[in-house]
Amino acid sequence: MTSYRNLDSKREEFRKYLEKAGALDALSKVLVMLYDEPEKPADPLDYIIKHLGDSSKPDEAELNMIKAELEECHLKIQTLEDENKLLKERLAQIEPQEGAAMEEGEAGEPSTAAEAVTEGEGEVTQKPAAEEVESATNASAAGSQPSPQ
Repeated sequence: MTSYRNLDSKREEFRKYLEKAGALDALSKVLVMLYDEPEKPADPLDYIIKHLGDSSKPDEAELNMIKAELEECHLKIQTLEDENKLLKERLAQIEPQEGAAMEEGEAGEPSTAAEAVTEGEGEVTQKPAAEEVESATNASAAGSQPSPQ
């Protein structure tokens, strides 16, 4: 009789352990889902394993789709790196030519509008000529001076 009580206390401890860990709730939910399933699966154990595990775990088709997307991204990165290398080489060829032209100009300022590539965006913008900057500066300075009365 004491072994019977001892067995019950061990079962009760184990039940409390499962309840505390949330295992009983998870098992109950999966069993209820299986019960509510309109078409019962051929392998209930497989159903339980599939639905009891981590639900965020991707299935095989999803995994293959993600792998394909990753491969596409790797190809795009390689293409962009190659393009970046080519553009850097072209810029390196252009910069020495501009340096020689600047030495011929006055005080390092180009006499005409020069195209400049903005870093990071790759957009081409127009730099104003030195005369345009100077005239704009003079015009704003003249407008802010009080007129003699």
